[in-house]
Amino acid sequence: MSVFQPKLITTLKDYNKEQFISDVTAGIIVAIIALPLSIALGISSGVSPEKGLYTAIIAGFITSLLGGSRVLIGGPTGAFMVIVYGIVMQYGLNGLILATMMAGVILILMGLLKLGTLIKFMPYPITTGFTSGIAVVIFSSQIKDFFGLQIDNVPAEFVEKWLVYFEHFNTFHIQSFAVGVIALLTIVLWPKVNQKIPGSLIALIVTTLLVQLMHLDVPTIGSKFGELSSSFPMPHLPSVSFERIQTLMKPAFTIAMLGAIESLLACVVADGMIGGKHRSNTELIAQGTANIASGLFGGIPATGAIARTAANIKNGGRTPVAGMVHAVVLLLIVLIFMPLAKMIPLASLASILIVVAYNMSEWREFVGLLHASKSDAVVLLVTFFLTVAIDLVVAIQFGIILAAFLFVKRMADVAEVNHLLYEAGEESENTPEELIHQTKNILIYEINGPFFFGIADKFINRLDEVQYSGEFLIIRMRNVPAMDATAFHGLIRLEKKCKSHQLRLLFSGVNEQPMKMMRQNGFVDRIGEDAFFDSIHDAKAYAEKELKHL
Repeated sequence: MSVFQPKLITTLKDYNKEQFISDVTAGIIVAIIALPLSIALGISSGVSPEKGLYTAIIAGFITSLLGGSRVLIGGPTGAFMVIVYGIVMQYGLNGLILATMMAGVILILMGLLKLGTLIKFMPYPITTGFTSGIAVVIFSSQIKDFFGLQIDNVPAEFVEKWLVYFEHFNTFHIQSFAVGVIALLTIVLWPKVNQKIPGSLIALIVTTLLVQLMHLDVPTIGSKFGELSSSFPMPHLPSVSFERIQTLMKPAFTIAMLGAIESLLACVVADGMIGGKHRSNTELIAQGTANIASGLFGGIPATGAIARTAANIKNGGRTPVAGMVHAVVLLLIVLIFMPLAKMIPLASLASILIVVAYNMSEWREFVGLLHASKSDAVVLLVTFFLTVAIDLVVAIQFGIILAAFLFVKRMADVAEVNHLLYEAGEESENTPEELIHQTKNILIYEINGPFFFGIADKFINRLDEVQYSGEFLIIRMRNVPAMDATAFHGLIRLEKKCKSHQLRLLFSGVNEQPMKMMRQNGFVDRIGEDAFFDSIHDAKAYAEKELKHL
């Protein structure tokens, strides 16, 4: 199958008028939902509000046009807000644009190399940990605007940010706080009135009218950014140099990794809702192209948005046409109504993002994982606290390394090296009934589970306990699906010990992968083909027969 097969081509083969109407309806509703979110995410990311909308339009259209999912909606998301803000503070807007385009190239390469299927191996405690951590950071970033605090520069670091909040809480602005509370209550309570029209849009309309009609002195988009242009930008390439690319490689890789993880997780959620199956590598190529295009038009990083995708599905969207309609509707809104956005209170946008943070937090899943296994809880907490306190990339790196080590330990704990039989019918607690009555001078050990470096030390320790006083040692390997080089080295050590004690080494039930490794490394030739048997019974029968001739 081709690595690039957009779902749009597949879905248009049996497209009809009824589905088109459903897609258009869903696209319009999703555009209404995306409008306030895109503005809020743009501002909180450290850029102007229209750049959030440009991203939703450009990236949203391309994600649907080229993507590997029927229903995924692309655009700016809360997960990127924290990263984008940090990049803007450190490298400036031009640095962000170039990093976004570089991330797009990385995503395309990931798709072409068919790495999309590897993302699904990301442990669930890690994704829950960093998602909940991002939610906490997003919530923290909105405190200033929600309470109307008079702070010129808010630190990016979590602890320092809250210290500054506490120092300046005496600048609390009651009118901004009241507007924020009204917006928050409207968002929470509106779904009980109407499920189709998003509460965030109603909250913006209500609070904006309230501020204008009552002439409230609260910060707005206009007071912070001035006049907003309704014209759409032309594509523009940022300045590029080898040194600049080197400098921006880390943030670009961060954007690419988070974009890949978020998009493919959103695709998996969407598959569960519609009973479909996305094409992961196609989706990565589409996301890469979308981010390159977003950077060209001055936008910010984009990825798959789970909440907007769910809204698309619930309102009847079943093909990429819905996502393309959503982008076109947003474009029309920008061209016609953008100047009016200057009247929106910043406290209302803060309320929208506080709700986004709550929905992202996945606190029920978080609490559930805390009551799961200790290793999962440790990975979850480490990833969460590192995301909040340090950096998302550091959190994912440490989380993956820790999860890998804990997995190895868990596999080593469940793997076993059992002494099945001692001598002349003297049985151990692990001895199967059919092996109890045996001939003297035959030792039998069984390995259960993957035979890898995690259990190799356990195997070697058991070998040190062996009393090399018999004539034959049989290693039963029917429950060993795979073996690595460290474990193979343990077998070589065993063979040498057996040889020094004049003990014949036999194997039974060796599976394909371990047998292949033994052949390739000359181990089979070393001990002889006749030392390998299909079953333990054949190995015992051979040993008993040989003992009669001694």
